[in-house]
Amino acid sequence: MAPELSGVGGAARCGYVTFLAGDGDYVKGVVGLAKGLRKVKSKYPLVVAVLPDVPEEHRELLRWQGCVVKEIEPVYPPDNQTQFAMAYYVINYSKLRIWEFVEFKKMIYLDGDIQVFENIDHLFEMEDSYLYGVMDCFCEKTWSHTAQYTIGYCQQCPDAVHWPSDFGPKPPLYFNAGMLVFEPDLRTYHDLLATLNTTPPTPFAEQDFLNMFFKEKYRPIPAVYNLVMAMLWRHPKNVELDKVKVVHYCAAGSKPWRYTGKEENMDRKDIKMLIKKWWEIYNDETLDFNYKKEGDDGGADAQQPFLAALSEAGNVHYHTAPSAA
Repeated sequence: MAPELSGVGGAARCGYVTFLAGDGDYVKGVVGLAKGLRKVKSKYPLVVAVLPDVPEEHRELLRWQGCVVKEIEPVYPPDNQTQFAMAYYVINYSKLRIWEFVEFKKMIYLDGDIQVFENIDHLFEMEDSYLYGVMDCFCEKTWSHTAQYTIGYCQQCPDAVHWPSDFGPKPPLYFNAGMLVFEPDLRTYHDLLATLNTTPPTPFAEQDFLNMFFKEKYRPIPAVYNLVMAMLWRHPKNVELDKVKVVHYCAAGSKPWRYTGKEENMDRKDIKMLIKKWWEIYNDETLDFNYKKEGDDGGADAQQPFLAALSEAGNVHYHTAPSAA
């Protein structure tokens, strides 16, 4: 059985949280994340915020892996915002519901395409009242709609190209929303939803929105806590791969469970090494939450429901909306 939240530490608790929508293969990413946190001996639970369209067999698979599954209500666009597809809006902005998880004092949000390779529990000890995350890179074509991309400015190397004075004030620091340290709070939660109702959606959806909302409360943390893969080829001098604690498989073609090596930059040795490391964790049965050594009651037989569900999950297809993460 997965751990329960009630009666364990109350509001003083900390926890990790991720998000899942639909009936597709992203459940593999969440399973891998759960096993990765177990491998690094994290003390805290992984909560999976799921939309109603996540099937029961996937929820049960996650519970079997020790996750706490919490269904959340979708966040729908206001009536006057029709320029974005409904699925795109719901999938991205429903993540804001995690600020409602006030049974936790502090949480670390991780996208489902993230893997944790070293224990990061110490981040829960950071000063309260701020939002922490890793600064993003502006060099990929996905940023081509921005002034940063147009002039070649990137906050990862701010001295390489200076921000032109005729472009107005230098933009504030901008974080990647795939990994965040935050404090659930009902007032913040209601402010987020109220502000969203008056804020037109933008190409990077909830990431742009959160950057705007938390502009004054954001504090950057080192890139080792969220290595966005583009950093490997855009800013190699900024990356010491042997010191990276968290890897974000967000570049096109880099999802380990879909990896072919054919997409741009995917044939690199460092990428292949990171894909291999993810699969080693995912395939390690000793990291399964209900793993029992051979000879224990329920040993090999107890694995069969898990393996069957995992096999079934590999046969479904889920096409997510475009996202900065």
